[in-house]
Amino acid sequence: MSTAHNHQVYAELTPNPNSLKFVTDQILLPEGVAEYKSQKEAADCPLAYQLFDFSGIKSVFISSNFITVTKETDIDWYDITNILREFIIVFLNSGDKIFYVYPQVKKAESKDTATVVPEALYLKKPASSKEETGDVVEKIKSMLDEYVRPAVARDGGAIDFKSFEDGIVTVILKGSCSGCPSSTLTLKAGIENLLKRLVPEVEEVVAEEQ
Repeated sequence: MSTAHNHQVYAELTPNPNSLKFVTDQILLPEGVAEYKSQKEAADCPLAYQLFDFSGIKSVFISSNFITVTKETDIDWYDITNILREFIIVFLNSGDKIFYVYPQVKKAESKDTATVVPEALYLKKPASSKEETGDVVEKIKSMLDEYVRPAVARDGGAIDFKSFEDGIVTVILKGSCSGCPSSTLTLKAGIENLLKRLVPEVEEVVAEEQ
């Protein structure tokens, strides 16, 4: 005899006025993150696919136990928050699959594949060997994992390391962080200052949106 589910979902504001975080009482994605910018992209995720049926949905981001929904600017949260929340509850209670195929989790770069900066490109710092550059990359990733990623997740987003070259760290912003008006301030005042203090080789942090 099957047991009826009665899942709980609540909505949280994020720093991005166009993104809302819906927190659930179950793990939706055990590892990694999934972000969809269109219904076509969400073909392997029935939950996200059906969320795009609602008018004005711009993107859907899923990680751990939450879903971040980003809307078009001309849509008012007052009109759709409860509707989206009830839909998510009904979907979870149905027991339907959230993913047909789980998104692939990117493997961390090994030290052997880390970016090597040519000696001629260094202006302020001496050239680093391949091993030293790999060590710096690993330290940057460790700092992001320990200090930055948990805070970003609490705001309904995610941050991924992309590259380190010429003293510049490039990260990718997802979920509520993508397109957020305050993300530039957070990046410079928070993340960049943190990395520059803990990893002396870092001179600047820049972001790309996916």
